Amino acid sequence: MFGRIDHVGVAVADLDEALDLYATAYGMVAAHRETVAQQGVEAVLLDVGENHVELLRPLSEETPVGKFMARRGPGLHHVAYQVDDIDAALRRLQDQGLRLIDATPRTGIRNSRVAFLHPTASGGVLTEIVEPASESEMHAA
Repeated sequence: MFGRIDHVGVAVADLDEALDLYATAYGMVAAHRETVAQQGVEAVLLDVGENHVELLRPLSEETPVGKFMARRGPGLHHVAYQVDDIDAALRRLQDQGLRLIDATPRTGIRNSRVAFLHPTASGGVLTEIVEPASESEMHAA
């Protein structure tokens, strides 16, 4: 069902400070920066081969990432897997009885379609599935 790891999401308090660490110490290049208001974050994708690290700064303490940071502090937030058809993937997951946070996809970074599985359904790890936008959809955002 999953094509590959799309990205690993990391919650951070200071996006510019985190970017400096990832660029200087790790040699990663920022590929895209965007505010995703629907998810309440400012996010940066950094290239790691064909995959990404996604740095997430909450826009407020009341957002999901803001609440996560209040409970656990900065750090690993989620793992995201790429799918070709998110609607079919969600149906399959629901048919298997897995607990979903999102029964229908929402808009993610670069106009992708995303949905989250509840950590209780995925071994304690917040799991995101991502259907990337086409090149034309990606630039329409």
